[in-house]
Amino acid sequence: METKEAPVKFTSRVNLVPMTVVVRDSKGKAIGTLTKDDFRVFDNGKPQVITRFAVEKPSAPPPAVEKDDAGTALEEPAKSAGAPAPVIAEHFVAYVFDDLHAKAEDLVRARDAAWHLISTSMQPADRAAIYTTSGQVTLEFTDEQPKLHDTLMRLTPVGIMGTMGGGLDCPDISYYMADHIVNLNDQQAMQVALANYIGCSGNTHATTNDIIGYAQRALDIGAHGTQLASSTLDAVVRRTSAMPGQRSVVLASPGFYIALYDQFQVTDVINRAIRSNVIINALDARGLWTPPGFDASRPTPAGGAMVVTMINMYLQSEALAQEDVLAEMADGTGGTFFHNNNDLNEGYRRLAAAPEYLYVIAFTPANLKSDGKFHTLKINLTNPKGLTVQARKGYYAPRRETNAAEQAKQEIQDAVFSREVMKDIPVTLHTQFFKSGDFEAKLSVLARIDVKALHYQKVDGRYRNDLTVVAALFDLNGNYITATQQKIELRLKEETYEKRLGSGITVRTPFDVKSGNYVVRVVVRDSEGQLMAALNDAVDIP
Repeated sequence: METKEAPVKFTSRVNLVPMTVVVRDSKGKAIGTLTKDDFRVFDNGKPQVITRFAVEKPSAPPPAVEKDDAGTALEEPAKSAGAPAPVIAEHFVAYVFDDLHAKAEDLVRARDAAWHLISTSMQPADRAAIYTTSGQVTLEFTDEQPKLHDTLMRLTPVGIMGTMGGGLDCPDISYYMADHIVNLNDQQAMQVALANYIGCSGNTHATTNDIIGYAQRALDIGAHGTQLASSTLDAVVRRTSAMPGQRSVVLASPGFYIALYDQFQVTDVINRAIRSNVIINALDARGLWTPPGFDASRPTPAGGAMVVTMINMYLQSEALAQEDVLAEMADGTGGTFFHNNNDLNEGYRRLAAAPEYLYVIAFTPANLKSDGKFHTLKINLTNPKGLTVQARKGYYAPRRETNAAEQAKQEIQDAVFSREVMKDIPVTLHTQFFKSGDFEAKLSVLARIDVKALHYQKVDGRYRNDLTVVAALFDLNGNYITATQQKIELRLKEETYEKRLGSGITVRTPFDVKSGNYVVRVVVRDSEGQLMAALNDAVDIP
């Protein structure tokens, strides 16, 4: 048996298609009494076999300590005599402000509404974080309201142009229109842009080649803004998924257009949120918005009445497409989309409340091709009886095959940044510590693995299997501190194999820590059977 230890590095993949489903009765109340047999899933109209089904209650935080089948804690964390029990954070909300796409007045209104909710409704077990799509303003999860207020007051529009240096005034080509010109070969959009350019520049010798150059620049700028927003959301979901309790993201944005070739970015965000039990709520920061053609703050495009009409048509289509992205992320993760309403205070109040029940359903599509094509999803109930279903409308297939190593790495990462207890492999978890100074300690995390439950491959007279064991450390607020990954290579001879089946193995992971309260998370995965185990424990080091 050989052990290899390494720092943990995580990445991403998508194979299993997960869905978060909310079912409501005629009064709009979420219900949680349905079973797997009550659902039917269709991928491009073809029925699918549900391979994962769970009912989640976001309002109930998962346990920090493993419990047995009777609900009794297997190992209670030590508590200092007479010390008051600390308030453990269990409700985490990440507020994301789209300072790349929002106008100044919309960003200010969304900011003020968020502060109104925080200042009037924040409870001792609540934690809030603030992020921006530009990445220029960030505050990690905290319960300190002065810090939250100061951070909110620093919000200001960055604008997509500001991230690329310079803007486009002539010709008037939006990201949506540029996508139609460059990628979709829309000749109507090309001629409209050409007429606009001739009108605003006075260059009567302009050609379509000139327009392609301008359209490509507009496309690059728009795509850059979309990629920044999508990557920020992905990072926020990843960050929020490490929190041990009810977790949600509230995105305040006017929406952003995503070209066809970038649609996988939204699919990745939705999939990560579903796997991590993170709800994404969206608030259209425009409120009851005015169609671009009637926006008095926007200059009238040059080129005549027909050009104005056509450019406004493209802008209107873009605005609706931007809104669709917000709706897709909310519907796909069990969240709420608040839009076409100027009462942003009410919007934030609704978005802060998670549905009482969520169904997490997943399936593995048969013969899924890595072609990046869109697949429509439909979920039916066998007995609708006045119920309504909220779920994602579809997903994009991956553009490349996912190899086994990537899949294993993603499964381990998802398990580490979760609090779900898994027992496919029998594992017991113990912790030990000794004080090495007044405020320093050596913490040992011991995972006892019953290897007789594993599958083995016999090669050259040896029983082979590989175990990946990750021990992760979080603080009492759920903040990730550190993790260590060990690879256990089992190459057992016949006599050793029989002995190990009876005794099992113990994997020890040491940490140097300060005095304080910690949550320990251990995840074990084997390579042959691809089984998983995941356990939690709480440690109080005085």
